Amino acid sequence: MMVEANGADLYVEVHGDGVPVLLLHGWPDSSALWRGQVPVLTASGFRAVTPDLRGLGQSSRPEGKENYQLSTMVADVAAVLGALGIDSAHVVGHDWGAAVAWLTAMFLPDRVRTLTALSVPHPLAPVTVRQREMAWYQLFFQFEGVAEAQVSNEDWALFREIAAGYKDVDRAIADLSRPGALTASLNLYRANLAPRMPGPPRDLPPVAAPTLGIWSDGDRFLDGARMRASGDLVTGPWRYAEIAGASHWIPLDAPDQLNELLLGWLAAHSLSGTIPPVSANRTEPPYCATCVRSGISLDTGGTMSRRVAWIAARH
Repeated sequence: MMVEANGADLYVEVHGDGVPVLLLHGWPDSSALWRGQVPVLTASGFRAVTPDLRGLGQSSRPEGKENYQLSTMVADVAAVLGALGIDSAHVVGHDWGAAVAWLTAMFLPDRVRTLTALSVPHPLAPVTVRQREMAWYQLFFQFEGVAEAQVSNEDWALFREIAAGYKDVDRAIADLSRPGALTASLNLYRANLAPRMPGPPRDLPPVAAPTLGIWSDGDRFLDGARMRASGDLVTGPWRYAEIAGASHWIPLDAPDQLNELLLGWLAAHSLSGTIPPVSANRTEPPYCATCVRSGISLDTGGTMSRRVAWIAARH
C-alpha cells in the first residue's frame, strides 16, 4: 500500500495480525532488509509493518535535501501508524532507520511500546576518535554531483568497495540506478550530517521506552562503544547485545540471532511490563547463549515462539 506523508508517497507492506512491530531500514536498503524477520514475527503473532523510507525502495523521491530531515521522517512514522490505525507499536530500526526510531521514541513517546536500535546509537552518545575515522564517507557524500559520479563510476566500483560483504549489493545498485534515486538517498546525509559550526549540545527529550541496543563486531561504519554508552542516555529499561561475526547489516548476516534477541525482548517486556535496567556486561542465569550479553532471559525447549504468540494475542 502507499501512504501519503509530508509531501512523499511511502510504500508500506503489512504482514500478519496482532501487536504491531514497525521495522525501519536504513541506507541503501529497502523494506526487503527485514525479509528474515517478518515471517518469524508474524508466525509469533505480531503484525509486521515495513515501510520504505522516503527516497529509498519503492517510496517516492522528493527533490531537495530539505525534504530528508530526520524530523520529517519522524512525522512519516506518525503518518504510517495513523494510516494503519495503530496507536502504538514496537519500533525496530537499523542504520538511518535506527536514527529515526531513536527520535520517534523521544518525540512521540506514546507511539513507541519498545525501541530496538540496530547499529546506530543514541544521537547524543559521545563521539569517539574511532567513530570519526569510520565515518569518512559521510563527509564525502556531502559533495553533490561528485559523490554521485564517483559512487556509480565503473559499474559502481567505489560503492562495491565501501559496501564490501553487503549481501544485497546488487539489489541496492538496481534501486539506486533509477533516475534521481542515488541523489535522493544521499540527501539523507546532506540534510542531517552536513558540517556545522560548533555549538552547545542539542536538548533532546529523554528516551523512556524500554530500549534494546544491538551492535555487531564486524561493523566497519559504527563504533560499538557509542552503542554501549547509549544506555546512560536512556531513562527507561536498557539492554545491550553484541553479535559476533556479523557486518553492519545485522538482519542479513545474523537473522537467527537477531530474531532470537528480538522475540526474547518483546516477550520479556510484554510479560513483565517493565524490566529493571542492568549494565551491558551483567549476566544472570538462566540465559540462552546468544543473549548472555543482553541480559534477556529466554525459555528453553523451543517454547519461545509459542510464548510470544500467546503474549501478542493478549496485548
